[in-house]
Amino acid sequence: MGVRAVAGDVVTAGVAGYAGTKVMEPVSRALYKAESPETQAKEDAVRPGPPYQLAAEKIAKAVGLNLSDKAVERAGMGFHYGLAISWAPLYGVLRRRAHLGGPLAAVVTGAAMSAVADEALTPLLGFSAPNRFYPLATHGRGVAAHLVFGAAVGVVSEGVWALTGRRPTNRGAGRWRGQQQQGRSSSTRQSVGQASVTSRDRKLQ
Repeated sequence: MGVRAVAGDVVTAGVAGYAGTKVMEPVSRALYKAESPETQAKEDAVRPGPPYQLAAEKIAKAVGLNLSDKAVERAGMGFHYGLAISWAPLYGVLRRRAHLGGPLAAVVTGAAMSAVADEALTPLLGFSAPNRFYPLATHGRGVAAHLVFGAAVGVVSEGVWALTGRRPTNRGAGRWRGQQQQGRSSSTRQSVGQASVTSRDRKLQ
């Protein structure tokens, strides 16, 4: 891939990551509202605040900045969308380098973000309470929302690639189909050869 192609994929990933976040947010809110009042109360009791705002506040303090509440909120939203946009290129890597099909690449993108960013780094860095304090439904909602994120990233990326004529092909599947066709051709040639030998033998008898 040339520089122009890479730059195009970076821009596509940015758009896809932003769109994926916009799709994920209402899904996550809807899943939260569907939880029982007891589950919501347990989650709210241990939740120290929006993780992205806590991240922005901790980072600001680490570099010596004293931000107002409004500035922390804006920085938190920037962190929230920035993480999603920086994660979205994984979909393109899985499609172009690992040669995964679109649906599988979308699942891996969303699941990896859920496992690494949400379940591992967020509590490890102190942006949330430890995982064991949250109800199981909270973790399930996070996984589901991030799978939706991966699906949205996939749909947007594939759409842009289709419009620009840069949609990747599944080379792994192509090689498999080629091997299958080659195997069938070889079997056909062997069958024809055996039939010819049998025919000659019969003529000699």
